[in-house]
Amino acid sequence: MPIKDSQTSARIGALDRHGFLKSSAARAGIAFVALALFAGSQCGRALAADSSSGRSRSEGLAAVDYNFVAQANLGAPFQIDSGRVAEAKATTQEIRDYAHLMVITHIPVVDALNNILQQKNIKAPPNPLLNGAYRAMVASLKVEDGAALDRDYIEGQVQYQKGNAALFRNEIENGYDADLKQFARATLPKIEDHLERALKLAKDERGRAAPQ
Repeated sequence: MPIKDSQTSARIGALDRHGFLKSSAARAGIAFVALALFAGSQCGRALAADSSSGRSRSEGLAAVDYNFVAQANLGAPFQIDSGRVAEAKATTQEIRDYAHLMVITHIPVVDALNNILQQKNIKAPPNPLLNGAYRAMVASLKVEDGAALDRDYIEGQVQYQKGNAALFRNEIENGYDADLKQFARATLPKIEDHLERALKLAKDERGRAAPQ
């Protein structure tokens, strides 16, 4: 094989590997988000079932409420950050419109939860696993382009919305704090609407990707 052809093949191979690594990183972010949300919702159910869990040791909340705040406090900012990336870079108007909706609908959610925590003089507890998953997902979206970004953003949204709906339902059914339960009740219909929209976009993406 001529040297020029070898060099060209090497460059193509490097680009393919780079694209694979970016896609793998994004899919890892999706998996981490799904895992963290699933683990959190299961933890919340276990805490609610354990009548001895009582109040959290330092925040003045029942453990199930504490777990809810730890996740909800990170979810809305993640939706804003990832939505801004997708709104600027997605290839279809439908995805850009969905991403814009995520930004504008989650800003008041952040404000509403922060107001509750401030009124109660409560600091949101950390959640390093979920925070790391969200940061990884946003970072992956920032380096992706084209169809890969569309796919990974929408796949991530489907997983996020499913997990988030389970989290908010658990707070409504098993939480103790009246203000947080009301916040969850007011927010859940929006999450369910967002899930329906994300599922439709995912179906549309699969249709575009299918061989003609």
